[in-house]
Amino acid sequence: MFQRTIFSHEHETYRDNVRRFIEEHITPYHDQWEEDGQISREAWKAAGDHGLLCASTPEKYGGADADFLYSAVLIEEMAKASASGPGFYLHSDIVAPYIYHYGTDEQKDRWLPPMAAGDKIGAIAMTEPSAGSDLQNIKTRAIRDGDEFVISGQKVYITNGQMSDLVIVACKTDPKEGARGISLIMVEGDRAGFKRGRNLNKIGWKAQDTSELFFDEVRVPVENMLGGEGRGFVGLMEQLPQERLIQAIRATAVIEAALNWTVEYVSERQAFGRSISSFQNTRFQLATVKSQSTMLRVFVDRCIEMHLKGELDAVDAAMAKMMSAEMMCELLDDCLQLFGGSGYMWEYPIARAWADARMSRIAGGTCEIMREIIGRSMFGNKQLA
Repeated sequence: MFQRTIFSHEHETYRDNVRRFIEEHITPYHDQWEEDGQISREAWKAAGDHGLLCASTPEKYGGADADFLYSAVLIEEMAKASASGPGFYLHSDIVAPYIYHYGTDEQKDRWLPPMAAGDKIGAIAMTEPSAGSDLQNIKTRAIRDGDEFVISGQKVYITNGQMSDLVIVACKTDPKEGARGISLIMVEGDRAGFKRGRNLNKIGWKAQDTSELFFDEVRVPVENMLGGEGRGFVGLMEQLPQERLIQAIRATAVIEAALNWTVEYVSERQAFGRSISSFQNTRFQLATVKSQSTMLRVFVDRCIEMHLKGELDAVDAAMAKMMSAEMMCELLDDCLQLFGGSGYMWEYPIARAWADARMSRIAGGTCEIMREIIGRSMFGNKQLA
């Protein structure tokens, strides 16, 4: 049987701690969070108190200065527990790295410690009603006015948007320059003119707050810019491989969890006087799920290894994201089918996983965009007729 080799004993000890945290602070409350459309502030604070937030951030900024494998453990265990509500990975492994890599010392001192403690919740606002995967087409403007930027525009589908205290906003500081005119500016949640729209009603991820955000001449000091004017698009492209790897890590863990749920269910469920697992169709279906999930696991673990060495490029990350998302949607559907009518009931984790899975083909760049990235890499700079 395939054995994973990327985790050390310390990582597995951490995994045990994460599981206990989920059992105590997440699972008992998740049903209520799904009704509320967001998790509690107490859960964020508990995660900070247990050292689960911003683990890769250096100790001087409140983190544990741990390697990315600790983040992978948290992502995997949340996936296995069907804990779609806590937006911890976006906060810790997408928002915090932007601040750490592109922020000044003063910005890091100001924003990272409260994020690591769970006192401040982070979000990143890229998508707009007219600009999703095509980030160059964003319309949100940031106009320089003395020592301030004045931000106007609208963002949509923003994870952690309803609860966020700190939002990295992708905006145009020079609309004439296209991608080179994009900058990243931090907006605090209490700024005048910053408004949150409704908490969006999604197909899945019911406990995850996802919002529209509105910026009506929001004034922020120029010191809130990350990485320098016009450097936003470069920063976004540099950080997207990790975001897409996170999607792949979660998808792979969900498939493995779904296989376990299904094996357990078909072993107990009776049909025509015998267990469903005794039918050849059941065994063949699950043999396919097992084989495909194992192949995906090997590739994703290899991508994690490359990422730890700084060698994961945009093409490998795109392949991992695309294949894991599409395989998850397909294989979860196969597993749900073996549950029969029970698989369509929200009380079963397979139903929630199935509903949550569809988002993965869109988030972090659509699978169509992933194909474009991969396809272009195959032909270099050649123009296709």
